[in-house]
Amino acid sequence: MVAVSPDAAAPRLSPDTPAAVDPPGSRLTLLGGFSLHAELGKVPLGSSPQRVVALLALHGSALRRGYVAGLLWGDSTEARASGCLRSALWKLRVSDLGVVRTHGDSLALSPDVDVDVRQVTNLARAVIVGNFGEETFALVDSCYSAELLPGWHDDWVLSARERHRQLILHALELLCEHLTTAGRFGAAVLAGLTAVDREPLRESAHRALMKVHLAEGNAGEAIRRYQQYEAIAARDLGVGPSTMMRSLLSKVSTV
Repeated sequence: MVAVSPDAAAPRLSPDTPAAVDPPGSRLTLLGGFSLHAELGKVPLGSSPQRVVALLALHGSALRRGYVAGLLWGDSTEARASGCLRSALWKLRVSDLGVVRTHGDSLALSPDVDVDVRQVTNLARAVIVGNFGEETFALVDSCYSAELLPGWHDDWVLSARERHRQLILHALELLCEHLTTAGRFGAAVLAGLTAVDREPLRESAHRALMKVHLAEGNAGEAIRRYQQYEAIAARDLGVGPSTMMRSLLSKVSTV
């Protein structure tokens, strides 16, 4: 937040002047890479503060200081790990953004911070449980389908990344199937292609796309999709399409 001089005079409001609105909070991006933006732009943070913020954002609830220090600096002595955490928290306080809040021995991300992965997770979970509101189509946006913290290799990041990857892929496939059933073939294709782009070796995503093409009456597109996956699977996995995928070809003659 920008510091305001106590001597600065507050503007006078006329009866027709709208009331002042609180400035927006910070925005944290973890998909596609770490980025923290405040009202005045991107906030530069070093590696240690980034890791503290990312851990708290992914966990979603308060964590004990000792747990955070041990998880982030577990290869150090307890004293050194605690010192590293204190240093990272001091650097965050210097930024004067209030991104991390402390309560006794606990740390938590400020509720004022808007986290992209939380938004995507909520959309994907809605789809998983069968809620297909129009807002869930945002899952096809490239910024929402990006990898979680690419290039980070901490165990806690790898675990969160795989959990998020599986959630998004399943949600995209379900969204594709729902849109196909609803006859919204263009949107269904986009959802299916997003899943395939995210994981080219995932057969179920290719099958979902084949079903869209068959439902739309595009037998050639369905065959082309089959052939594309067949080539990828042979080259990278050394296997062929499953029985489920091959059975879809039998429907081409009935289209």
